[in-house]
Formats: sequence, C-alpha cells, structure tokens
Amino acid sequence: MPIYLTMPRLSDTMEAGTVIKWNVKDGDKVRSGDIVADIETDKATMEMQCFDDGTIATILVEAGKQVKVGTRIAVIAGKNEDVKAVAAGASNGQPGEAAVAPVAAVAAVAAVSSSGVAPAAATSTASVAASVGATDGTRLRVSPVARRMAEEFGIDLHGVHGSGPGGRVIKRDVEGIADSAHSNAASAKSSSTIATGSALALSRTPGRESTSSIGALAPLSGRTVALSGMRQTIARRLVESKTSIPHYQVTMKFAMDELLEQRKNVNEALGGYGVKLSVNDFLIRACALAMSKNPFFNASFAGDHLVIHGDINVGIAISLPEDRGGGLVVGVIKNADQKSLRQISADAKFLADKARTKGLSMEEMNSATFTISNLGMFGVEHFTAIINPPNSAILACGAAIEQPVVRDHQIVVGWEMQATLSLDHRVIDGAMAAEYLRTLKELIEKPAALMV
Repeated sequence: MPIYLTMPRLSDTMEAGTVIKWNVKDGDKVRSGDIVADIETDKATMEMQCFDDGTIATILVEAGKQVKVGTRIAVIAGKNEDVKAVAAGASNGQPGEAAVAPVAAVAAVAAVSSSGVAPAAATSTASVAASVGATDGTRLRVSPVARRMAEEFGIDLHGVHGSGPGGRVIKRDVEGIADSAHSNAASAKSSSTIATGSALALSRTPGRESTSSIGALAPLSGRTVALSGMRQTIARRLVESKTSIPHYQVTMKFAMDELLEQRKNVNEALGGYGVKLSVNDFLIRACALAMSKNPFFNASFAGDHLVIHGDINVGIAISLPEDRGGGLVVGVIKNADQKSLRQISADAKFLADKARTKGLSMEEMNSATFTISNLGMFGVEHFTAIINPPNSAILACGAAIEQPVVRDHQIVVGWEMQATLSLDHRVIDGAMAAEYLRTLKELIEKPAALMV
C-alpha cells in the first residue's frame, strides 16, 4: 500500500510549511531515518525524516511551495509495489489540501519577453501564467518561487534555460532577467542625457578630462520579494513584542582590556586542544552569572504575577544564510550559569553550525530566559534590540573598539565595548537594570571570576 509523506507539524504554532529543498528524487530508495527534505516552519528551517523503507514514487509538492500542515507532499512505494503504478495513482488522485495561494501579480517593474524587449504595458496575471507554460505542450522546469516572481514581473520564461538542476528556472534567473531589463531600459532612456552631460562637463573644464560617466553605478531595479514563512513569523512576533511590552533601554560601557588579554592567553594555552573562545562566550557566561545575582532578569511577566525561572537559559541570536531561508533564530544554551567557558563555547558553536546547516530542533530553540544579540563581529558599535518574549530583557552588544580612554586619571589607548539592555518595564525598573549592569561590568572587567 502506498505510503504518503505529509507536511509535518514541526512546531506548536506551525500551520503551513515550505519545502526548501528535496534531498531525494523520484525513483530514489529511502530507509527509515533518512533526511528526505528541508522544511521551513514558522520558526526555523528543519530536517524532515522518513520513517518507512521504500522507493520515492513521486514528489507531489515542488521545492519552494508553501502548503498547509497535513498536505501530502510525496508518495513512497513500499516493498514489492510497482513504483510506476503508485506514481500514476498518486498523480490521478488528490494530493491532499490545496497549497497556500501565491502572492497576487502586481504591475510589472521590468517586464520583458524572451527576446529581451520590454513590452508597452504590463502583462495581466492570466496572460503571464499562460506564457510560463510551453507552447509545444511540454512542461517547463520552473521552481514555484521563480514562477510566482515571473508572474509579478510579467516575464515570459518560455525558452529560458535556468541555472538550477536540469535547467530548472530558479529565483536568481528571474531576478537576473528583471535586473537586466531594468538596466537596459534605464540605459536607453538616459544615454542621450549622459552624453550631453559629459559634453557640457568637458566644455566647462577645458584641459581636464571629465569623469562624470566613469564609475557610475547602475540603477537599482524595483521588485517585490515574497516573505518566507519564517520572516512572516519574525515580523508578527516583533510587532507583538513592541506593541505589548513597554520597552526601555539602558546602556553602559565596559573596559575590555583584561578580558581580551585573558581570552588571548586561554586560546594560546588551549590551542592544541582545538579550543578557541570568542568574546561572545565570555559575555554569555558573564550574563548568566549576573542573572543568578539578579533573579528578576530571569523572570517573565504573567498577567497578575511574575514567574522567576529556576534554570538560567541564555539564548543567542543566530542569522541564517539565504539558502536556509534567511531570517534569525535563537539557539538556547541551557543552564549557562553552571557551564564552563569551554562548554559554553562548544555549545554555541554547535548551535550556530546546526542552525545554518541542518536546522535547530524545537528543544534547541525553546526555554530561553534571556537573550544576547551581538553585532560586534560586524563592526557595529551600538544598537538596540527587541525583547524576545517571554523574556524580560535582551542585551545588544557592540564591538570592542580600541580608542583613547581614561585609566587611573591618564589618557591611554584602551579597549571599550558598549552594551545596551532592552527591558520590560513591567518586570524590571531602572534601578534594577543599573544594578544588573554594575554586576555585569564587574564580571567583564575582572574576568578571572569567569574562569572558575
């Protein structure tokens, strides 16, 4: 009997999911435990396992398409079953609930035909949809995302050979066509203006070469970008956070000289063991220890009471690459106050690597009681962050900057870092925030306490 793979519910709030990538194709043998696809949920991109042995008869939902939880997305032929017969039966039957409707087409920004010539007017949704299908009755290999973008831009994909597997037209192909068309149109429109401007510039500065047309940047092309399921969830949760939590911010500077020196010495001593501590590792442990001394930083607002949590779990913000759906997830280091710097470093590396390759499990993203967002590695000196509910605080850390500072009444060159707390005023007032930052400052500026 055929085995149907359905869109799984991978989080408690998940209503629909997107198949980011299939790791199998029609005809592939699969065994229980194999990772058959990467699924984007409302919170993260996660791996989908197969729990049966058999052969992939047919894939019902192409990569890039969002469907509701429970929708059939592939069919497996069991042992001794005819794979072709199973595939034919699945194709003739109903695959399950309908996919989520695509974004409606909008007026074309840079509408082009396969010849590269811009038409006089934007193509309607119906005519664009028709142009995506081949005129000889064969089916064009187009990803759902690319098809939707082609509809929005009014691009005829017939005759386009894509850069995806087997010549499939994918997102970047449509973006390239749209960008090229926009640039060509802009160049044609402005070529006479540029030439006239250059001539005027030369006539006004005799004996000097005009550089008005050298190094000119190509104009940006306007386009719409569909939000991924994760980005929609991020948008919804952040709006909820900012509108329901009374945020306020408190900033403090920390002298980083001793911490950076301590980090250098530890990394040199443990380099042979594959240990390389980051500044963020020190900050995670310092925040966790400061929370143990300031328990309301480990609390959540619960209507008519506060919940002070027993475990100190520090969440770290992790940015995801575009091929994993982009966006941001929070990996959680459990019981951070009980762990050594070495263990915190190993946990942080594991979470970041897994988030960017396989995707984090719900267990690895749940139960944070405090969050750290660090943009110091990008050279950012100061920023504020939005609280990650049900947390009551988040620490935004900037870069350690070498600059003139006052030490022992003398102006010297030293390292300083700015960190800003965003706080829920229902749980933490200003005096409590100042006390926490003072504790944190002591731990960061005297980092020996972090080593024990």
